[in-house]
Amino acid sequence: MNTIARRSARVAGVVVVIGGLFVGLLWAIQRSLIYLPDTTPVGPADAVMPGARDLTLTTSDGLDLTAWLIPPVADADRDIAVLYASGNGGNRAGRVTIAGELAERGFTVLLLDYRGYGGNPGSPSEEGLAADAVAAVDALEAEGFEPARTIYFGESIGTGVVARLQSTRPPAGVLLRSPFPEFTDVAAHHYPFVPVRLLLRDRFASIDHLRGSDVPVCVVYGTTDTIVPPDLSRRVAAQTGNLVDEVPLEGVGHNDAAMFGPPVADAVERLADRAIR
Repeated sequence: MNTIARRSARVAGVVVVIGGLFVGLLWAIQRSLIYLPDTTPVGPADAVMPGARDLTLTTSDGLDLTAWLIPPVADADRDIAVLYASGNGGNRAGRVTIAGELAERGFTVLLLDYRGYGGNPGSPSEEGLAADAVAAVDALEAEGFEPARTIYFGESIGTGVVARLQSTRPPAGVLLRSPFPEFTDVAAHHYPFVPVRLLLRDRFASIDHLRGSDVPVCVVYGTTDTIVPPDLSRRVAAQTGNLVDEVPLEGVGHNDAAMFGPPVADAVERLADRAIR
């Protein structure tokens, strides 16, 4: 082997080693890249919204999670609950605006914080979030809201949570805000140079749970969303088994104010009017 060939072989070997180390690092830290919790305790519910109550959700693996139960405006009570499953960042304090919009429309709202979020114990994972959501359904049932009188509202990664949840605890309806067919589709969009479909442990394969479902589903997305591209949300709408409404919000991004305001709350109201008689 000549000098140039030997040098090329050494360079190739170094590249392979570095690439392997990079992939190994991504495998090890992937959950810290997916989940971005605000771990700060959020304080009592009634300090945030009058009449709101703190709830304790007990998961199947023994965690006690705190959540907020926000009552409807008194003269507008629909006797319908909304289970709000957040996205991958922040905590429930950042969802008070949308909870207030829903309460004004007569809904009782449970703002769920997953394990590791908002002062809750534990570390987030796909299986963990699934268990947290089941605990939230159990808590709502204890409050008198069976799934048949509950709308599951998933935001971003929370759409994967409620898509799975509706397959085992069917609700009256599901609203998916900024959904994706599978989380690997989002990761592949942002990291096209990484073999994410091989690496990701938490896949949130939403469409697998929705394709054959008969639960009424509404899909809401922003047309300028740069986090979950709107084409992914359109694919969910096209493949969902029982789509009843598709709401594109023109010129709206992933975390714009409109995503936490009247347009989305109005979509929940329409879904409830259609799904619950």
